[in-house]
Amino acid sequence: MNQPKNHILVIFGASGDLTYRKLVPAVFDLYNQNLLPEKFAILGLGRTDLSDVDFRAKMKSGIQQFALNKPDDENKLNDYLEKLHYFSFDTKDPDEYCLLKGKLRELDEACGTDNNFIYYMATPPNMYEIIPEQLAKQALSDESAGFKRLIVEKPFGYDLKTAQKLNKELLKYFNEEQIYRIDHYLGKETVQNLLVTRFSNGIFEPLWNRNYIHHVEITGAENIGVGNRGGYYEGSGALRDMIQNHLLLLVGLVAMEPPTLIDSTNIRNEIAKVFHSLRPIKEEEVAKYAIRGQYTASHIKGEAVKGYREEQGVADDSRTETFAAIKLFIDNWRWAGVPFYIRSGKMLPTRVTEIVIHFKSTPHHLFANDASICNNYNQLVIRIQPDEGVLLKFGMKVPGAGFKVQNVNMDFHYSDLSDTYLPSAYERLLLDCMLGDSTLYHRGDAVEAAWKFVDPILKAWKNDKNIPVHGYPAGTWGPEVSDELIEENDITWRYPCKNLANDGNYCEL
Repeated sequence: MNQPKNHILVIFGASGDLTYRKLVPAVFDLYNQNLLPEKFAILGLGRTDLSDVDFRAKMKSGIQQFALNKPDDENKLNDYLEKLHYFSFDTKDPDEYCLLKGKLRELDEACGTDNNFIYYMATPPNMYEIIPEQLAKQALSDESAGFKRLIVEKPFGYDLKTAQKLNKELLKYFNEEQIYRIDHYLGKETVQNLLVTRFSNGIFEPLWNRNYIHHVEITGAENIGVGNRGGYYEGSGALRDMIQNHLLLLVGLVAMEPPTLIDSTNIRNEIAKVFHSLRPIKEEEVAKYAIRGQYTASHIKGEAVKGYREEQGVADDSRTETFAAIKLFIDNWRWAGVPFYIRSGKMLPTRVTEIVIHFKSTPHHLFANDASICNNYNQLVIRIQPDEGVLLKFGMKVPGAGFKVQNVNMDFHYSDLSDTYLPSAYERLLLDCMLGDSTLYHRGDAVEAAWKFVDPILKAWKNDKNIPVHGYPAGTWGPEVSDELIEENDITWRYPCKNLANDGNYCEL
């Protein structure tokens, strides 16, 4: 693997939870595998007043808890911690960016990092326009000597208008090649394996079209509620929080055309084409193609669970959706007429993200006397999390007299590769940015195209009070009315369990 060039990773918001739980532990995992450059440093920025010693002590605790490679060599851990530095800094004060420039110059000279900087904005979204502007004013975005890259966390905008505005503002100060819009879903090994499954196997790609696929189903389920994030979630909801970014991204990877090369430009071109091919859902059509729900009080395993409106920070009459399901179409040659069903929700029976390819049934039912097989299609299940793997479902004869058929599973689990190290999403994405590889990051035009598709749904839900918010008891698979999106009587959503091969039941885990 190529080694990144010497550089400093500058983390805005370094006193926050993301840095403590994800970023610094992920970089430590890279360090443990000798994937960092010889000359490297992390500069944490935050309003909290910390010394380098304080910052290192705090990050040491985070590494011990959250790193995939638990530190067993105290000397190596201490060597890594010596690369961590902290600078007390108010991101909202323009005058302090001059001090930051001086600090970076001083650290760059001391560490020999060749004026290469990666800026990670682990901050609230209201800082996404302020920080790049102030960096540019101090010439800290100038690549005439050394590279400068900017990592932007989600949410990237609140709707189409704000996403377009944010893109416009960022491009005033950084060019598109410098901007890395991060989505941790793209860092998951199983998401990347979608490309390999499709394009390296002659048995799948010839069938990957409207002639052989009946429909595609994508689920992103969580078995927890909003907890103490009710105030934030009130302004977000399931559509913004999960579908606009994570699940539409999975749609793009499932539906994209084969790229001419496996590189950043070609892969991102094909994903953008899918988003531009999404059939628009007009505001007056939203009730037909989109369902929203909100979890209500229930009992799970004998314990009482709050409803969403009872959570801290949530309005008593809230209409924010904790569950959303959409039926969409992709208007291009490959997918014409094939429905895609996507759903996401909180307080569902289990935590799972998966893609299900439902193949068309045989044109003539030779075993029509067996209703159990007639009403089931061959399925390819690609499990993103947990119990990552791939499952193929097909019919087999039951031993004995006659032709009794039942569905069986043939599955592969990533956990079977016990000698193979699976990097965390942030580990993979941070390394890619260090290498200058933007393949697994969002491009501006694709982000806007995704918002363009979602925007009419958001507007209809906001403006049309006749569109209901369906209640569903916590611990169930969402509102029963979501089954109506799938119009055929013998088809319903797949009800997955935590374990990949245990499926087809309402399992509460």
